[in-house]
Amino acid sequence: MTNAFLIIDTQFDFCHPNGALFVPGAEQDVERMASLIRGYADRIDHIVVTLDTHHRLDIAHPMFWINAEGEHPAPFTRISADDVVNDRWIPRFAADQTRTYVQNLEADGQFQHFIWPAHCLIGSRGAGLHDTLFDALTYWTQQRDRDYVAVQKGLYPLTEHFGVFQAQVPDPAVPETQLNTALIADLDQFDTIYLMGEAKSHCVANSLKQLLDFAPALVPKLVLVTDCTSDVTGLGHLADSIYAEARSRNVRFMDSAAIFS
Repeated sequence: MTNAFLIIDTQFDFCHPNGALFVPGAEQDVERMASLIRGYADRIDHIVVTLDTHHRLDIAHPMFWINAEGEHPAPFTRISADDVVNDRWIPRFAADQTRTYVQNLEADGQFQHFIWPAHCLIGSRGAGLHDTLFDALTYWTQQRDRDYVAVQKGLYPLTEHFGVFQAQVPDPAVPETQLNTALIADLDQFDTIYLMGEAKSHCVANSLKQLLDFAPALVPKLVLVTDCTSDVTGLGHLADSIYAEARSRNVRFMDSAAIFS
């Protein structure tokens, strides 16, 4: 049996208390991930890490928007399609495309548009892997003579990209926002795919949802490692329906102590 780890966004900004968008519990999640990688290096055949990576002028960052008083929205502000149509929040860039994006996001039944603290800025410390995970990956590479695979997401500034496989609203003119069939094919080579990382409420949940929607052949292979992922504070409920669907489709949920026992 072959095993792959799919590790979502285990980066400084999410996993360190000084990070721009720290997820409480993530430090402990990282320690457990690192322990798994070090303790079972001989049983882990492939590792994919995803890297949320943004520009400061991003559709989900405060500087992208302004109101009639010239103020930027505070982090954790929700912006509805109605807010945009009625100019309660005004996009400063690509206005027509941005209005269409927010409308399409809601029409598709996904999360309302949400403003985050500027995070995982390209080239910054915050965009890098947490040191504890990086050290464990280095150990695994030395033990197995294999490199881990790193997949960036979020660089296109006019759409959110929570799930690793596809942007929330793909742009047909921008290939990196479209379905990543190469990554799906890469993971399909393995018998079991262990999913973990940050945050459970958003990027892990959306990556899981995209597997359910676009890669049904991988669903029987999936294991969510329950103690290696945590929610953005107060927002865990947003993903309840995704995890309920996963359970109904027999995705396995296990803690880290059980997966190789």
